[in-house]
Amino acid sequence: MKGNDISEILPYTVFLVTEERVMNYQNESLPEGAEKVGSTPLMNQESVVPGLWKKHLAPKGKWGYIVVESGSLEYIWDDTPDEVIHADPGHSIVIFPERFHHVVLTGPVEFRVEFYRVEQPAAKPHQPGDRPGAAFIKA
Repeated sequence: MKGNDISEILPYTVFLVTEERVMNYQNESLPEGAEKVGSTPLMNQESVVPGLWKKHLAPKGKWGYIVVESGSLEYIWDDTPDEVIHADPGHSIVIFPERFHHVVLTGPVEFRVEFYRVEQPAAKPHQPGDRPGAAFIKA
């Protein structure tokens, strides 16, 4: 090889390209005064409430909060399906009322969904749709 002429070694070099996983975390907080009114049990990839895998809404008038204890999961707003949000033990997810969403489990995970009441008018009227978290709200 003469000087900095890389062309002589290129035919003999293997470049290993690995896909970097870019993590997209949510930067939201529950509204001030949010009062916890329920929670799912701790779930894992085998015990997750089946309705969480498909398009659904939070219980009527409630906010959700996904807390990951171990592993990670992906969260998708159904109106922006290309914007995947990641959750892990250091990054929880706030679920806004009346916005369709679902979760995707990509491996071993332990998580729960907490539910909160917030004393403020709802941004949207209640929509028809599945609400699997409603069973976990304390009366």
